[in-house]
Amino acid sequence: MIRVASVPASHVYVRHLAPHMGTDGVVRLDDPIPADGRKVPGGWWPPVMLDPGWIREHHHLFDLFHVHFGFDAIAPQVMEDIVHELHSHEIPLLYTVHDLRNPHHPDPEPHREILDVLIPAADSLITLTPGAAASVANDWGRECTVLPHPHVIELDKFGLARPPGTQFTVGVHVKSLRPNMDPFPVLNTLCSTIATLPGARLVVNIHDEIFDPDNHWYAPQASKKLLEYEDLPGVEVVVHPYFTDDELWRYLMSLSVSVLPYRFGTHSGWLEACYDLGTSVIAPSCGFYSQQQDCKIYGFDEHHFDPESLDRCVRELYSAEPVRLSVGMRARQRRFLASAHREIYEKALA
Repeated sequence: MIRVASVPASHVYVRHLAPHMGTDGVVRLDDPIPADGRKVPGGWWPPVMLDPGWIREHHHLFDLFHVHFGFDAIAPQVMEDIVHELHSHEIPLLYTVHDLRNPHHPDPEPHREILDVLIPAADSLITLTPGAAASVANDWGRECTVLPHPHVIELDKFGLARPPGTQFTVGVHVKSLRPNMDPFPVLNTLCSTIATLPGARLVVNIHDEIFDPDNHWYAPQASKKLLEYEDLPGVEVVVHPYFTDDELWRYLMSLSVSVLPYRFGTHSGWLEACYDLGTSVIAPSCGFYSQQQDCKIYGFDEHHFDPESLDRCVRELYSAEPVRLSVGMRARQRRFLASAHREIYEKALA
């Protein structure tokens, strides 16, 4: 049995690396609960494991340390101490490169400084797309094993029926306006495009916390501007708290197309959930979204926006049949991922 301290263990990506049925001989430690009970929206705990003191005290409980997410607030020196602590106990470090550019950081340098510690120090590296692997090879001279993103919705939810009806609905989920989101040029173009497509509508979803003056994500000017879109024909603006998983799946299935309004980023779990549920995706040209799934791509990054390409993508999908990944395909992929991770772990321990 291989014992893995996976950071974090309860994130959906990590949970779906284990076999759906049976065992692969890998046990991932539960996420430790912090003493003060702090918790991020969405459920998983900020990783207590990312602490050299925790590793020093608990190193006997695990054979490998596998980092995925959760080091946004970790200083480079702390990450160096984590690496030193792992090496001092001869515990292999693995890192899955999900984000080459952190979507929560307007300045790329803090994330890059952590990558400059993690990537050279890791005994083994994994990433999700060939493009990300090429970037790692170019910038750090390290080779990554490329493994696809697993399904996001649970396998027993793949039988969920999409709502009846033929109305073409484009959705933009601006969430809480995290730093990599710039919805306004996207929304302006989409409003113009749907106005020329009979029966088309645009739904804009916003988390209610951007309207709360006591909230970290309070954005009074942006929230006011977003609400003004509801005055346009065919546009609906919906303000709500964080969706539960079931609410999110129902929302995604109500859309024909989900448009990702990102100026920077690398990979997307949201995109994968859409394809699990039969919702098409229009993704920006930044990052490597098109290498995850066969989605439409429009020109959008930190330096330019191409409204014509976004308009073209919407028109191409207006009469297209949506693609929905099958439960069989995702179940086979999950078995492959479990086996591939087990093999990587065995090599790291050899």
